[in-house]
Amino acid sequence: MSDVGNQVKALADFTDADFRRTMLSALRLLAILTVVGGLLVWWKMGWQSAALLVVGAAISGSGLWEWLRLMTAVMARMDGGAMARPMGMVLVGFFLRLGLTIVLLYVSLKILDGSVFALAGGLALGVFSLTVEGLRLMKAWTV
Repeated sequence: MSDVGNQVKALADFTDADFRRTMLSALRLLAILTVVGGLLVWWKMGWQSAALLVVGAAISGSGLWEWLRLMTAVMARMDGGAMARPMGMVLVGFFLRLGLTIVLLYVSLKILDGSVFALAGGLALGVFSLTVEGLRLMKAWTV
């Protein structure tokens, strides 16, 4: 099953490090897309819409980061590690972020007079980044 040094991996071989690497790659891609998209939106629609795109991307990125923290804590508990973080603190951080997200959405829509579509685009950038990284994983594991 070897093709020029690459081996087809099984889903069972997906490790915690692979998960972390995938999430961090998605966050890196999100940051790059936010900078490029923010500059394009600023040029076409103004700074308010660019700010809304950045707010949406920041919310999306914080969601990815929080899922990384949550899944890392869950996997550490499942592995029976003594160094597992208390789940209570991870869950408090998770729900606090959700509450702050609602406040940030409300305040940014009230204060910034930009395009709601830019905000939605910023929110969608996280899903797009994670999808691209998922497709990269599928390609790496099937080729």
